[in-house]
Amino acid sequence: MEEKMKAASNYDKSVLQSKALYQYLLDTSVFPNEPEPLKEIREVSASHPGSRMGSAPDAGQLMAMLLKLINAKRTIEIGVFTGYSLLLTALTIPEDGKIIAIDVDREAYEMGLPIIKKAGVEHKVDFINSEALRVLDDLMENLDNEGSFDFAYVDADKVNYLKYHERMMKLVKVGGVVIFDNTLWKGTVAMPEDAVAENYKENRKWLIEFNNSLADDARVQICHASIGDGMTICRRLR
Repeated sequence: MEEKMKAASNYDKSVLQSKALYQYLLDTSVFPNEPEPLKEIREVSASHPGSRMGSAPDAGQLMAMLLKLINAKRTIEIGVFTGYSLLLTALTIPEDGKIIAIDVDREAYEMGLPIIKKAGVEHKVDFINSEALRVLDDLMENLDNEGSFDFAYVDADKVNYLKYHERMMKLVKVGGVVIFDNTLWKGTVAMPEDAVAENYKENRKWLIEFNNSLADDARVQICHASIGDGMTICRRLR
């Protein structure tokens, strides 16, 4: 119960403006169906000073459903942190599925690694300790990688979201899905700039530009889901 309340305490990351409503959502839909390894990695992550960077469990539930719906097998994750969304993906894709997971912070990843190993899915993960653009460019140099990924999840530096998107439009197959996290940025994208706290302004600027760009991008079908801190789901059309 204590861990459930800790997760609910992050409700201010959600656009749901009621702690009670968010707790209800978690208790009735998310927690009863959350696999034990995900619960464990969430508990471990709670001790990290940057624990709010972890994926919201209700957002993870949606992601798991999308992975199943498109029968994803080969995926990319940019921004791993302690590995909640990574473990969720590894548990969802087939036994011979693969995830290229990229993050500059190996220490955070290693917090969750023992749980990933215990869950028996480490063999699906290719963790690369690097800046993501360099890795994506290396992948694109091999023409066999073009259109070869089914799914991608991006929860990393917002300044590069547009650059990540352009690369995903080459790496993810037509019909594949790319999810970008934090695209509502605590609701600040809809606020007047002078009402936004100083530490949110820079990323707010990049995310507004990114959201506007996706809305005009004929290569994707989008759904801007008001879940967690905002998730933009992109289905590649061409």
